Amino acid sequence: MFLKIIVSLLPWPLRRKALEKLFGYEIHPTASIGLAWIFPNKLIMKAHARIDHFTVAIHLDSIRMERESFIGRSNWITGFPTNSSSPHFKHQTGRQASLVLYESSSVTKNHHFDCTNTIEIGRFATIAGYQSQFLTHSIDIFENRQDSAPILIGAYAFVGTNSVILGGAHLPTYCVLGAKSLLNKSYVEEWTLYGGVPAKELRKLPKSAKYFTRTEGFVF
Repeated sequence: MFLKIIVSLLPWPLRRKALEKLFGYEIHPTASIGLAWIFPNKLIMKAHARIDHFTVAIHLDSIRMERESFIGRSNWITGFPTNSSSPHFKHQTGRQASLVLYESSSVTKNHHFDCTNTIEIGRFATIAGYQSQFLTHSIDIFENRQDSAPILIGAYAFVGTNSVILGGAHLPTYCVLGAKSLLNKSYVEEWTLYGGVPAKELRKLPKSAKYFTRTEGFVF
């Protein structure tokens, strides 16, 4: 713990080298981490990937950030790693407590990611607004045990503010999840606006919408 505190307070150029040497992380020279507590078992950050200030990421098997992906301020990212001696999740032999952000995807600020199982954010997708919750684990009341399932957010998808996404959910490519929605299942129809509690298909989206064809992740 003391070593992690010292490393976290170093200027970024020195901190990047320390994280690579002491923890075995793979961080591209153009990637960066702000004043944040980022200590998964494995960390890979490709070119121009960024994590902003006051974000916490702990108790994870891995975080992988592809080029130009972004995690904003004050996000809480945690999970239940597979190297634990606890009896929890022992029935799920293939489980990975991981977060994956693909090219130019972005997470804004003040969101909660429970990565007890894998969460994948597709390329150019946006987790927008504030206070959305991604919850991959819960109690299976029928088997009386902790259980988990992955969450997948498709490429060019948009998750509105203050939404809840549960384990096993899939928001397809080129889709929008409306603000304050509950996504609790896997959908397959692309070019669709989903919303409500629980979320359902509301209407089709035009393929001419410029958000879905942009070549830079940042939206001005």
